[in-house]
This record gives sequence, C-alpha cells and structure tokens, in this order.
Amino acid sequence: MTHFQDKANFIWQVADDILRGTFKSHEYGDVTLPFVVLRRLDCVLNGQKDELISTYNSFKDALEPDQLEEVVLNSTDGLNFYNVSDYDLERLTEDANNIKLNFNAYLNGFSKNVRDILKHYRLGPIVEKLDANDLLFLMCDKFTEVDLHPDMVSNHEMGYIFEELLRRFSEMANETAGEHYTPREIIRLMVNLLLAEHEDDLEGKGIVRSIYDPACGTGGMLTIAKEHIQEVNPEADVLMFGQELNDQSYAIAKSDFLITGEDPNNIKLGTSFSNDQFKGERFDYMLSNPPFGVSWKKEKEFIRNEEGDPNGRFQAGTPRLSDGALLFLQHMISKMESRGSRIAVIFNGSPLFTGDAGSGESDIRKWIIENDWLEAIVALPEELFYNTGIATYIWIVTNRKPDDRKGKIQLVNGADFYTKMQKSLGNKRNYISDAQIEQITNLYTAFESGEHVKIFDNEELGFHKVRVERPERNEEGEIERKRNGDPRSDTSLRDYERIPLTDDVQDYFEREVKPHVPDAWIDDSYHRIGYEINFTRHFYEYEELRSVEEIKQDILDLDAETEGLLHEVLNA
Repeated sequence: MTHFQDKANFIWQVADDILRGTFKSHEYGDVTLPFVVLRRLDCVLNGQKDELISTYNSFKDALEPDQLEEVVLNSTDGLNFYNVSDYDLERLTEDANNIKLNFNAYLNGFSKNVRDILKHYRLGPIVEKLDANDLLFLMCDKFTEVDLHPDMVSNHEMGYIFEELLRRFSEMANETAGEHYTPREIIRLMVNLLLAEHEDDLEGKGIVRSIYDPACGTGGMLTIAKEHIQEVNPEADVLMFGQELNDQSYAIAKSDFLITGEDPNNIKLGTSFSNDQFKGERFDYMLSNPPFGVSWKKEKEFIRNEEGDPNGRFQAGTPRLSDGALLFLQHMISKMESRGSRIAVIFNGSPLFTGDAGSGESDIRKWIIENDWLEAIVALPEELFYNTGIATYIWIVTNRKPDDRKGKIQLVNGADFYTKMQKSLGNKRNYISDAQIEQITNLYTAFESGEHVKIFDNEELGFHKVRVERPERNEEGEIERKRNGDPRSDTSLRDYERIPLTDDVQDYFEREVKPHVPDAWIDDSYHRIGYEINFTRHFYEYEELRSVEEIKQDILDLDAETEGLLHEVLNA
C-alpha cells in the first residue's frame, strides 16, 4: 500500500471510530474534511507559528486590519495564509476542559482567506455537536497523529489523500453525491477525449495551459485534468480555475487548492450565469458536469436580457426554464480562446433532441453545429453516477478541429463498455475500467465508421421543417379562394414535414407528399431549420422478426407445460 493511501486509510478509520453513532454516515465528510484541512495547515506552518504570533502582536495596535494581514503574510516565508492564535490542533489537546472555547479562538486566528473557507464548511453546528458529545477533543487528538508536513506529504500526494477521502465520503452519501462529485473514471475519459489527438501541443518547455470548470463542485475535474497534462509534460505550468454555487462544495474545492499549493483565489463562489466571476477570461481547456434538469427560473430576467445582446453568451437562444444544461455550454463557448480551445461537458439525453425546429434548444444546437464547433458526442453506459442511472453523454466542442474532422460530427456509442461493480453505491452499479477507457478513446481517435462509431457531415443532422397546407372546401366540395385567387387553407388539414437538410425541399415535396395529397402546397411563410442528434435511431440494429410458426410452437409448448403443472398440483 502506498504512503498516501496509508494516511487516507488512517483518517478514514478515525472518522468511522469517532463519529459512528453520533453522526449519520453521509455527514462524515462534512465533519472530517475540515479537520484534514486544519491538520495540513498546522503542519505547513510548523516552525513558523511562534514567529508569526510575535509579528502580529508587534503590529496589531499600529496597523489597520488589511495592512496588518499584509505584514503578517509577508513574514510567512512565501505562504499564502497564517494563524496567529496561540493554538494548533496539538496545543488544543493540552487543555481538554476549554477545548471548545480554545478551538473557536484557533479558527479565528487564521488569515481571512482561510476563515472564508471554514465559514462555508458551516463548522459552527458541527463544533457544537462534537463538543456536546465529548468528541471535539478526540478529533483534535487523533488528527495530531497523522503527519501531513510537506516534507512527508508532497502537494501532489496531499491532493491524492484529499481526493481519495472525498471519493469515499461521497460514495457513503450515495443519493446526493452525484450532484457534486463525478466518478474519477468518467473524468479520466473526458480528459482523454480532450487531449488524445492534441498531446503534441503540450510538448516542449515554457508550456502554460489553463483549465476551467463553471460548475466545479469539489474541483475533481480540474485536478485530474492537470494530472493528465503533467503526465504528458511534467514541466507544463497548468493553471486551474473554477466556480461553484454550492457553498460546501466551494469550500472543499478551495481547501484542496490551499493545501496542495494551488492558488485558492482561482476558485470562486456563485452562479456562473448571473454572477460570472471570470467575465472576459479565456481558457485552453474546459470541463464540466453541470447539474441535470435544473431550472434557471431564478436567473430568468438576467439571462433573457443577455439573450437580446448580439455579443452576449446566450445570443443563440435559451432552453426551456426547467433545464439550464445548454446554458452552461453556451457560457463555456463564450470563453474559448481565439487560437483554439477544447471543451468536454456531460449532459443527459435532453440537449441532444429536446425542442423542435425554432425552439431554443434546437436553435442552440443549430448555432453550435453551423459554426462547426461540435466535434464528437460519446454515449456513456448507464448507472455510472451515484444519484442517477439515466443515460449520459460527453460532448466534445472545439473551435480548433483538425482538418480531417472539419465539417464532421462523430458519434461514439460507448454504452456497452462497462464493468459491473461488486457492490452498488446508490444508483452507481457500473464503472468504466482503464482498459475500457482506452477502448472508447481508441474508437474516438480512429475516426472510422463501424459498429460503435458513426460519422456525419454537419448538415446530415439538420432538417427543414415546412408547413403543408390543403384547401378549404365549401358544402358543395368546391375549393374556397382568397380575393387574389389563391386557395384558402383548411387549418384542420394542416400538417408539417421534416425534410433532411441534405435534400431539396421542393424535390422532396414532389416526390414524397404530392403523390398522396395532390392538392397540397408548401406555405412559404413558414420555414424553420432544426438540428437533433438521435443516438437510438443512428445506432439501431434491425432484428428479424420470428416466424409465425416459431411463435405458435412456443405457445403450444408453454400450454403443455402449464397443463402438466396443473395436473401435478391437482394430484399432489
């Protein structure tokens, strides 16, 4: 077992031993993760704390709070936080009788950025409950046994410890975990799809790349994407940025950055729609797993106003109020670099086909496809997430398609590439193994049509929607006409035709409609262009129906079997 796994196992065991019976299992992470953060910060400050306290006391009466913070930070030997209380977790255990009072003084002694993180963990009620059950001292005491000093645990290893604990706690939460935690294997597949054909771009010295997630949850997509990039080029400088609406998930993500040497100021709190904290910024890579089927009604006024801005993020249209998924993609597209960016985002099936031609959803798809930004969509196996078993898809969107992909859209059916879990975790019953991740990635990079891959020209996924009218007739059966002599249409006979975009509308009409309704005509005032991606239709395989004789024989066999069973029962 590796070094960092030993430490993760120890912390996990501490949580289980101390919290069991007092806290519910899904609350373990809420209690334990803040203590992991506190212990790491203590260890990082080890050897500097007394000097920091001295500096603070020397200037506290002479400087304003902001000036005082700057002075203390400048004396930390390059750290971006401090604690000037008389306590750390180890010193707190020296006075068990005043543990709660001293613990709160300890928390208040941190620099403003750390206090902000701890506030969003909602530690107040947790500390009260721990203290009321005589567990606060135990938590402090047990955490002093794990050495998280940077000399013992590198920033990289600290990231693994934190991510491993987060994964375990999320799995315990089951029903709610999927909203803020994406299984690691799915993220690895997303990153593979983003980078597989573009690893050459990462080679060389002085490489700087930025990654962004507008619904970053606990930050897993960002950190795993960075890991992958640095596997290709360990010297690459990877800058991570994220925004999160849920305050506890925000606290976890920001904590992760703080304790692994990243810039915690790159994680922002709030909605990315009406409170974009990265307005005007552009990024090389963007990944996200935005919430499925979440209403944007609360931000309706703001988003509708921006929809009317020809330079706004939502210029192409807006989806129905009950599902804001496509708003996230529009938001990410607005942050593409002019030199080229790549996006991977997870959606359920709705953004693929919801909305007829002329609807917000269809217009957004039209905008994306006609700009040649949609590169590929990968269908994932079902039952991969903790809180839902529905079908999900990875969309790959980019403004730098390779030449052979220009004007093309690749659909990859990865629905059958999964392994059954030995034990279900909520709705998660399947996972994608490393070998299966490689198989799906290879299907994508091969870019060849086959059993699991379909490749279309952009316009093949589009259609014309036209209105077909038929004449209105009077009681004598004669066609009623307008003043200009044109036949008056009978709205009760009105119909609509969806004509492939690759087909000529008039030719299609003459070939497919006129033979059946010779008096029909196309209403030229109504013509819509729509796009949809119907995976089921494109990957449907016809199965030959069984013959009548086979079915008849099955019925006779079943009838004979049933009669035999009835005979046994009656003669038992």
